Amino acid sequence: MPRSPRAGLFDLLGISGILAVFVITTLASTPANAQSDASRYTAGPALTMELKNAQWFDGKGFRKGTLYVKDGKFTNQKIPKPQRRMDLQGQFLLPPLAEAHNHNLQNAWGWGRYANNYLRDGVFYAAMQCGEPKGVAAARSLAAQAPGPDVLFTSACITSSDGMPLAQLLAEDPGAGAPKPKLEDFADKALLLIDTPEQLNQKWPLVAPRKTDLLKLMISRSESPELRNDPKQLGRLGLKPELVPAIAKRAHHDGLRVLAHVDTAADFSLAVQSGADWLAHLPGYYFHEGLSAEAYRISPEAAAEASKRKTAVITATVASTLFRMPVETQAAVRRLQIENLQTLKAAGTPLLLGSDLFNGTALAELKHLDGLGALDRASLLRIASIDTPHALFPKRRLGCFEPGCEASFLLLPANPLNDLEVLTRIQLRVKQGRVISHS
Repeated sequence: MPRSPRAGLFDLLGISGILAVFVITTLASTPANAQSDASRYTAGPALTMELKNAQWFDGKGFRKGTLYVKDGKFTNQKIPKPQRRMDLQGQFLLPPLAEAHNHNLQNAWGWGRYANNYLRDGVFYAAMQCGEPKGVAAARSLAAQAPGPDVLFTSACITSSDGMPLAQLLAEDPGAGAPKPKLEDFADKALLLIDTPEQLNQKWPLVAPRKTDLLKLMISRSESPELRNDPKQLGRLGLKPELVPAIAKRAHHDGLRVLAHVDTAADFSLAVQSGADWLAHLPGYYFHEGLSAEAYRISPEAAAEASKRKTAVITATVASTLFRMPVETQAAVRRLQIENLQTLKAAGTPLLLGSDLFNGTALAELKHLDGLGALDRASLLRIASIDTPHALFPKRRLGCFEPGCEASFLLLPANPLNDLEVLTRIQLRVKQGRVISHS
């Protein structure tokens, strides 16, 4: 019997979060069904509001006062007869969270099953990294129908002809009677495959029609060119190092921001030096066979260079929980994550919140980071609710409560600086002055 789409999905999740990149593109689900699944949350009209005795997060702590909302934004003008007047004594306002790395909303199937989870967890902004263009088009249509998170979609992902995630895609069991996947099923369709400067020139015109918001480059074990001669590594590597800066330059010329998947510390440095805007992972979420923590340890010099160039690193530490590892390896990965986070913090390297957890959201990453203890809670909340939303949508005024800022916030029953579990008990969700209700 053929396996169910969901069974195939979770088989892949046992290997790596990145393998969810294209899995759901083949699942049968219509946009109409997905909309029906996601309709449990509704958005009311934009209201005028007076929020008395408010306490709102400013990136360091909580300020106190009265806030006013009009036309979906905060205003300093007192509203004589607000449509909603609330006394928030003893409650706390936090800007909505953002998820900078996931794959679960990049087609209709995923949107229908996971969009609700974002609203449930107070995640109003997200970036999906690597979706097949047709699937992304369907997801865009659903995202435009609100309510749901505001999403950036990545439908242009570039790897080599022996690069990830081809090994996993080609190894997938299509089920009884279906043909075995071939390279041409994915080449320059789900993925753009580039091995030479000549191919870059030939294939670059394929990028614009994909209408991508971001461009993603796959870099893996760039310091080990000898692996390209190893049949076991076929489909598991990434772009040749010399192509990375050229592709990034092309993307920036066309106004695209560049994401880079990185595995090792060498990949980290290559991506930074090549001009990547965001790095999709903290190195060391998984140790490849034969490598130890040393291969993934970020040096203070590399962190300083990333800080100088304002290259942001998406944390994605919780993705390590997707891998089956011996207990001692799990402990080593955890220690390395803490060390790398501390190194980046000391250098002032920008950090963004992202989980790469297909069946989760940024809330899972926030809790995992809190458990690591490398960053204080105020810093974590700032990254989650201020820095990451602003990085995703830099032209919008998000994560703030000043006049002119979008009136989007979560109402919490207690101070999240004392306990992040309060984020599982959101009392009110407001997006641009509209109350998001669960039906």
